[in-house]
Amino acid sequence: MRTATLEKANAAIDKIKTNIANDSEDAVDANTLLKSLKLTPVECDLADLSSIDKFVKGLPNRSFDAVCYNAGLARNTGASDVARTERGFELTVGTNHLGHFYLNHLLLRSSLVEKEGGRIVVTASSVHDPDSPGGAQGETATLGDLKGLEKAVADGSGMFDMVDGNEFNADKAYKDSKLCNVLFARELQRRMDAEEGSNIKVNSFTPGLIVGTGLFRDQNKVFTKVFDVAATKLLKVGETPHYGGGALEYVALSTEVEGKGGLYYYSSPGSSKYGEDAYGKQFHASEVSKEAQESDGGKAKRFWELSEKLVGI
Repeated sequence: MRTATLEKANAAIDKIKTNIANDSEDAVDANTLLKSLKLTPVECDLADLSSIDKFVKGLPNRSFDAVCYNAGLARNTGASDVARTERGFELTVGTNHLGHFYLNHLLLRSSLVEKEGGRIVVTASSVHDPDSPGGAQGETATLGDLKGLEKAVADGSGMFDMVDGNEFNADKAYKDSKLCNVLFARELQRRMDAEEGSNIKVNSFTPGLIVGTGLFRDQNKVFTKVFDVAATKLLKVGETPHYGGGALEYVALSTEVEGKGGLYYYSSPGSSKYGEDAYGKQFHASEVSKEAQESDGGKAKRFWELSEKLVGI
């Protein structure tokens, strides 16, 4: 289990075990399952490429059936300063996209993803799409002509404020990072399809609006509490962490997704009310944004090339 610090990894493992014990109707079954689990805490800071290097070097020499790129960082929407990674990337895109991009490169280079039927799952968000309810709020996602990345590569600094080269906006940076996730997943699938001997399938998905997680840790805490209750209890547009986790599990493990790649899975806001029955029904393969569709080919290829240059591949 990868988190930015060992302390967080151990806390996550404890929470998983507690939830298994609390959710099980049979104490004996719960105890049997807990004994069979092998959860290993590891540290990997996706804002630090050297931390990613160290993480991959410490992995066991065996391939994984499924890899999930699930980290999500969102600055306070009112932030005006440009926080940066250790390489000088804008922190949100640097973590949510470039950190995963570099990690994926190292895993594939080391043959750590099972080539016959292995799955790569990328956690995106519906806010990548300006036509979605969440994506339409505030400044909308667009990578433009990649001017910010082009300049960062051309001048050798690696420093950019926004992918499209415009002035920093914290809310848009998060939405842009989720659009990056979608483009990355689709372009990676094209590359896997073109690679001889590879049957790796890559999909992205949105877990929905989940306020009660660490994603909102940089927002006003009082606002976050109120918003959580309003979104999930009153307006019924938010999802529970359990539903979001089930969505990831479905894309990573379900036989209904087996053999399918290059897809984006989505459900309408508030679908957690359907419980487990939502997966494969309300939660299903859907269209990505117009920009993501139009980026297939030239723009997505250039986006990939710029990402490679920024992380030093």
